[in-house]
Amino acid sequence: MRRVLLIEDNPDLAFGLQTSLEVEGYDVQHAETGKDGLAIVREAAPDLIVLDLMLPEMSGYEVLRQLRRARHEMPVLILTARGEEADKVQGFRLGADDYVVKPVGVLEFLARVEALLRRSQPKITVGVYRLDDLEIDGDRRTAAVAGDEVDLSPLEFDLLNALAQRRGNLVSRAELLKEVWGYRSGIESRTVDTHIAKLRAKIDRGERSRIVTVRKKGYRLR
Repeated sequence: MRRVLLIEDNPDLAFGLQTSLEVEGYDVQHAETGKDGLAIVREAAPDLIVLDLMLPEMSGYEVLRQLRRARHEMPVLILTARGEEADKVQGFRLGADDYVVKPVGVLEFLARVEALLRRSQPKITVGVYRLDDLEIDGDRRTAAVAGDEVDLSPLEFDLLNALAQRRGNLVSRAELLKEVWGYRSGIESRTVDTHIAKLRAKIDRGERSRIVTVRKKGYRLR
């Protein structure tokens, strides 16, 4: 049974979400504060976290920052009323895997949870790809630039590996959303763009980016 931690201070919303998740067969724990949520993570290591941003005492951003600083790599879905682009970008930069603005339909919420859990399952990726001084090792799930290993999150590695497997050919945002995130359709492409920007910051060394943007179509490795 997959374990979900819900960090949400609104008791009515938390009750509804927890009930919906449990009906789908998830084992759900609930915390009303970020501090209590972090304690549960240390003790129970959930498979996925649903995280509100506007929490008492400690913001959701700080919870996410501490999670990733402690190298907890389970997927985190931010569920919040804050819908500004700057809020979303901040969430992704701190390590969120998805960002959903309240109110959200139950079916969409459950679909996003399912997609994140599906994406987080171990992937079979084999072989070594070399593009100039960039080396991507699918067996070890590592990447190196000029011999120096790059610190990539599991999602960032999957994104880079998906691009590498095309051997320089174009891959669309929709393909990346399906392959890396597990989404079927109807998800905003900003998620891909934000994570591409993070990936570029880690693997680029010169003025030209290794990842080429093909306007209105997608991306490819140079």
